[in-house]
Amino acid sequence: MRSLRLILGNARYFGPSWVFASINILFGTWAIYIPTVKDALNISKSELGIAIFFLALGVFTIFPFASAIINKFGVGKTTFYGVLLSCITAMLPLLAPNYYILMGALFLFGATNGVTDISMNTLVTEIEKKDKVKFMAASHGFFSLGGVLAGMGSFLIGPLSNPVLHMSIAVILVLVVNFRFRSQYFSEIAEEIENEPFSFGLLKPLLLLGLISFVAMGSEGAIVDWSGLYLKEITLAPEALWGLGFLGFQVTMTLGRFLGDGISDKIGSIKIVAIGAILAIIGYFLVLTGNTYFSILGFALNGLGFSVMVPEVFRIGGNVKGIDSSKGIAFIAGAGYTGFLCAPPILGFLAENYSLTRSFVVLLACGFLILLFTLLLKRKKA
Repeated sequence: MRSLRLILGNARYFGPSWVFASINILFGTWAIYIPTVKDALNISKSELGIAIFFLALGVFTIFPFASAIINKFGVGKTTFYGVLLSCITAMLPLLAPNYYILMGALFLFGATNGVTDISMNTLVTEIEKKDKVKFMAASHGFFSLGGVLAGMGSFLIGPLSNPVLHMSIAVILVLVVNFRFRSQYFSEIAEEIENEPFSFGLLKPLLLLGLISFVAMGSEGAIVDWSGLYLKEITLAPEALWGLGFLGFQVTMTLGRFLGDGISDKIGSIKIVAIGAILAIIGYFLVLTGNTYFSILGFALNGLGFSVMVPEVFRIGGNVKGIDSSKGIAFIAGAGYTGFLCAPPILGFLAENYSLTRSFVVLLACGFLILLFTLLLKRKKA
């Protein structure tokens, strides 16, 4: 919790951390209106899955160019302008008059989020090196906190009855705070480092870690995208409760990220990932009861379980003997984003051709897969 106190007590660290929160405030506000957009455009679950795929595709497409953009404009400026562009593109999906424009709008939203994601992580890394402090994990906690704020905004769905107005309020909140603190990071410039080529020789020792990242990030994305629709169509929750699955998931995700480092120090990375998998499995069983309140509790347990997985897998991958830490983390991150990219259309296909419940049964099976992978990791380490 020391890094959290550092952020809250110093504007230099709060400014960059608020960017993390900003991105998830915008994304989370979009997420709670997914059922509304689906109904407004009269599209099927599989079509919705493909549309959400374009959001992830936008993120994935911008990654190869993000470093060049950051080096050209400076990491501070890229971060700030990335937030501005994200605010603009966040409005587009809710304004889309048809399915094809929705896909294009989500692609642009994903691309602006992608470049901001890379720049804000680079920004925090540069400040950490210059100031000799550590607040990266807590900054990611702020990302989850942004999701909590977006989830709390779900209570405005009924009173406002206007998705565009709701998103406008979120955009104003993001802009006001970022304009207030932009001077803390706007002039920061990242040190250019020549990247080494990736070697496929890294694949063997990192395979299990990559698989955990693939399944975990895919599952996280699926819960964010589909929890509202599940509460609406399967548990028949009233409209006011549609966003509570997302809110519960984000609250416990935030808590887990702020506390995870201390717990990991005591019990070890592999054990905490295994415990996270068990919590996620229990959460899925509660979701599959079909009861609204059990399902909301289940999504909350999912958040607590998944909160520790990707950070700990990064930690393990960065310390694999004989492998450069940057290469290990790059491989694991790539595997994770591939899972995030693939999950929405796969879940949409299953929901359309079988049922949304069947989709969550598959996610439950993925939880057991993660548990199996951690047991194999423990045996390999022993």
